[in-house]
Amino acid sequence: MINEIIIDSLKALNVPLSFQKYSGKAETYVTFHEYLETGEEYEEDEESLTAHYIQVDVWSKGDYTDLVRKVKNPLIAAGFKRINEVDLYEEDTKIYHKGLKFYYLEER
Repeated sequence: MINEIIIDSLKALNVPLSFQKYSGKAETYVTFHEYLETGEEYEEDEESLTAHYIQVDVWSKGDYTDLVRKVKNPLIAAGFKRINEVDLYEEDTKIYHKGLKFYYLEER
């Protein structure tokens, strides 16, 4: 379910979007994964709210500033809360990498 929400939110990016890893040849692409799913609230011993912690990674050989904005805005509009983000550079592949972490609360 959470993957569908992410894909639906980001399908208009005009760059490849892939779950966990990308194996194509594009120099700019986006990957995502859920790094934690946990019960957040319980009612009568049943989980009523589930928290999804996801990371969306923007990869590019060039300036990805505009693409990062195009990733954040639709996710926030879909109900995700931004936790943090970090700029990285992958020395072995010579690619810039922006990691964005989000939180999504799902009612059961």
